Amino acid sequence: MTERELKAAFARLSPEERKALFAEENREWLEALEYVLRVEGPERVEELFRLLDEYLYLQGHTPQNRLSTPYLNTIPKEKEPPYPGDLELEGRIVNILRWNAAMMVARANQKADGIGGHISTYASIAELYEVGFNHFFRGPEAGLERDLVFFQGHSSPGIYARAFLEGRLKEEDLENFRREVHPPAEGGRGLSSYPHPWLMPDFWEFPTVSMGLGPIQAIYQARFMRYLEDRGLKPKSSAKVWAFLGDGEHDEPETVGALHLAAREELDNLIFVVNCNLQRLDGPVRGNSKVIQELERLYRGAGWHVIKVVWGSLWDELIAKDKEGHLLRRFEALVDGESQRYAAFGGKELRERFFNTPELKKLIEGLSDEELTELTRSRGGHDLKKIYAAYKAAVEHKGSPVVILARTIKGYGMGPTAMAKNVAHQVKKLTEEDLKEARRFLGIPVPEEKLKELPYYHPGPEAPEVRYLLERRKALGGFVPERRVRFGGGLEVPDEAFFQEFYEGTGERAISTTMAFVRILAKLLKHKIGKYIVPIVPDEARTFGMEALIAQVGIYSPKGQLYIPVDAGTLTAYKESKEGQILEEGITEAGAMADFIAAGTAYAHWGVPTVPFFITYSMFGLQRVGDLVWAAADQRTRGFILGATAGRTTLEGEGLQHQDGQSQVYALAAPNLQVYDPAFAYEFAVILEDGLRRMYGEGEDVFYYITIENENYPHPPMPEPREEVKRGILKGLYLFRKGEGEGPRVQLLGSGPILPQAIKAQDLLRDFGVVADVWSATSYKALYLDAIEAERERRLLGRARTPYVAEALKGHEGPVVAATDYLKALPNLIRGYLDRPFCALGTDGFGRSDTREALRDFFEVDARHIAYAALALLAEEGKLKGEVLEEARTRLGLSLKEAPPHRR
Repeated sequence: MTERELKAAFARLSPEERKALFAEENREWLEALEYVLRVEGPERVEELFRLLDEYLYLQGHTPQNRLSTPYLNTIPKEKEPPYPGDLELEGRIVNILRWNAAMMVARANQKADGIGGHISTYASIAELYEVGFNHFFRGPEAGLERDLVFFQGHSSPGIYARAFLEGRLKEEDLENFRREVHPPAEGGRGLSSYPHPWLMPDFWEFPTVSMGLGPIQAIYQARFMRYLEDRGLKPKSSAKVWAFLGDGEHDEPETVGALHLAAREELDNLIFVVNCNLQRLDGPVRGNSKVIQELERLYRGAGWHVIKVVWGSLWDELIAKDKEGHLLRRFEALVDGESQRYAAFGGKELRERFFNTPELKKLIEGLSDEELTELTRSRGGHDLKKIYAAYKAAVEHKGSPVVILARTIKGYGMGPTAMAKNVAHQVKKLTEEDLKEARRFLGIPVPEEKLKELPYYHPGPEAPEVRYLLERRKALGGFVPERRVRFGGGLEVPDEAFFQEFYEGTGERAISTTMAFVRILAKLLKHKIGKYIVPIVPDEARTFGMEALIAQVGIYSPKGQLYIPVDAGTLTAYKESKEGQILEEGITEAGAMADFIAAGTAYAHWGVPTVPFFITYSMFGLQRVGDLVWAAADQRTRGFILGATAGRTTLEGEGLQHQDGQSQVYALAAPNLQVYDPAFAYEFAVILEDGLRRMYGEGEDVFYYITIENENYPHPPMPEPREEVKRGILKGLYLFRKGEGEGPRVQLLGSGPILPQAIKAQDLLRDFGVVADVWSATSYKALYLDAIEAERERRLLGRARTPYVAEALKGHEGPVVAATDYLKALPNLIRGYLDRPFCALGTDGFGRSDTREALRDFFEVDARHIAYAALALLAEEGKLKGEVLEEARTRLGLSLKEAPPHRR
């Protein structure tokens, strides 16, 4: 019977007959399998399974729930949709861009040898971008339907080259590539090396070139888009997040660390495009295997939908002729290091090494070496039709994120020096031979005698290529990338009256600064800006005393709560909700920081001024996510990072890897990060009020790192005069308590949990006839930046301005003892700007498990050591007799050791 007759006969069967037929088929298959297993062994069973899979693939079917599929395109030729654009015109455009990107880098290095730049990355990814630019990426004019696109950082020259054709950049701008400080071409702007929103705030949206940060940020941007929609802060839309990344970038933990989140939350608004050019900086990504197959297993295992774009159209005919699977099995045996050789050395190598059996040789009968060379270059990631089919399938897919694994050639079209060679990533200049080959391969109409000038090529503003790409961008909503700030400020933030209750202190009640923050946050959530507040915690909400907030506003979950929590009915019940406000990320500071960036940039992307409060265990904060903090700074993120349980000695018992004495020092690095270490609720309230005003009232591009501790003590009311105190809190230093009486004077600076120790030291010193003024040093970074600005103004501008720290201490005599729960380097930042003896006390060294009292004795930062340091400075000045120090050691009970804490 024919296939048609068999299908007709099957269709005539009744349900009972079909059931009986299926049972008989099942029995026959199982009996056959049992025979093979018992007689020929499990290895033969595996081989049969593989052959069955092969057969299915050859018939155009992909079995579900496989971690790995054959090394073929996921979408076969017969299922490719018609291409909607002008293939010839788009091919010319992509080659013009490839040429101009290469010329930009080469010219920059000709003018300034060693200025750097990358030619080969864009050469490999150009078609992947162009299909997106011409048919998929929706720009800012699309409003809330716009897409967010994370560009592969090293490909920035190609994005500039496209902006040049679009008329957004001039040739003078291209001439200033990587020359931002002193642009050599007059009339042009400097172009940043990589995507940097801080440096090009009208152009780039996302900093991506620090490997791994683009992918994790893209995942959390896609999730935050859903968060905004589920909470009613943004209308639902079909907007997508596209992230372009390299195959070698998957070696970074941040690239793969959040893949499960994207799948678990069914983020079908997220598309990864992996540029599998098989090479990283030093050589092959996976020379001895196939990185595409490895990544397929990784993504499928994480729950993503995988689309492979491996082979270009020139392979279609050979694949169709391969009825017995010989080519398919050769594909499976191919490794990336071998594949790289074919791209580098061409058709002769392919004939000899790849088509190495009689069956394979028969497939290529009649093909010349030149035709085989074209075959080596026919990779899916350079084939517009294959890419379009993948992109269309990706945007139409529902229920999970999508990754497209596209096989490309590094340095594609860039001549023999760069194309597919191990040195490709480092190539900054092209030889004359390279230029000739690239000109021929790309079809650029530049005369040979002009090649030495490394000329750009622009076909003219009325050329078909330029009109076409401009029409496509207009149809898709404008230029990409383009950064438009949709919220510039003007949010009605809480005023002083809102914070007034926190100015009044706690009386005899002892609380921590962490609890003071939680009380303020709870009140903010009830304010009119409360709907914009986004609390973010990496599985430490109970540690920070925030369990009541979980019940109050709920934890965000796109599926709501599908179970009854074990603590249901209590005041602190664990509440998950689709409208939940808290982002509880689990044990991932990197994920929570990516959340912070997504929430802190929503003002620009969506015009929604969300106010993120990222509360993290400070020891696992800045030192773990420092690269993401830098990205947040670059991206003009706004919001508050709270380093909770901060300080080396405030967290008793936890020990070496939990006690933070360094985050305040790490926070010095990011220029627009405002840093504070408040000791009392009123200090925190003043800082918070000012931050909300600056970021959301006035639209300033700053963000905050504030350390808060878990030590309980009474919080006093704000001293008078309050306006002067508020000014001092924000500038970094104010007089908390003036010393009374007669005698030698000293100035004690304390901050955070050590300020109460300085207050106690004031009392201890009184017993020695010494009068101490106590100051709260809320921000050494603010004091330091003000001081270096004053120094610069004097040196370069001829202005005599006293640094604020010196101005504040003016009229307050005596040496300075500055005590902190952080490294001594922190208070030492201001030493050089004071004309008096200075002693910094801090917590250099490894933490220990013990009580606060023991830890502060160990690190020499308690009240006794502060008092003793003050006495020692006075003795050095001759204002106290030496025997007073001997008496002080005994009376204060100090046991001074030879080795400092950082050496123990």
